[in-house]
Amino acid sequence: LLLITVTVSPASADIQLLPGAAADLDPTTVDAVLATFRQAEQSLRAGDVNGIMALYSEHYNYHGLKKTDMRKVWTNVLEEFGELSDIHHFSRMSKVGSGRNTIIEVTCTGSLSGLSKTGGLRVPIDSWYEEVHYMTFDDGQWRIRGNVGDAPRVMPFGTSPHPLF
Repeated sequence: LLLITVTVSPASADIQLLPGAAADLDPTTVDAVLATFRQAEQSLRAGDVNGIMALYSEHYNYHGLKKTDMRKVWTNVLEEFGELSDIHHFSRMSKVGSGRNTIIEVTCTGSLSGLSKTGGLRVPIDSWYEEVHYMTFDDGQWRIRGNVGDAPRVMPFGTSPHPLF
């Protein structure tokens, strides 16, 4: 008789900065951007929608979705799913603009999954490939910005939205 024991943590996260991905940025900026994602992980594990929302810029706009819309999305995710698990693999970080208009573009591949509270199964909630997270420096912290500049309200055919983090 072979007995295999598997330990599953209630929530897990994997944040990985690939080698050379942030070669153009200073280490302090890289650490500060990564700290935002780590704070998101902590809030996600705690089921703290206010903690998650604190990481979104007040000027957040993703194809017409505003910060208030994202609060509804995250509230629904946290009500429906437990034991959330996400992965962020950052393949590129680059600085665009200067001064108050500085944006950090973070190219990321990842996923978010959770245990359905109604169905009891682990299900994928979101996944993305080479999506760009736009970060802006607001009130002393890098925050999720959404799109940069003018963006169409309708997504191009064949693309799926990724408004989370």
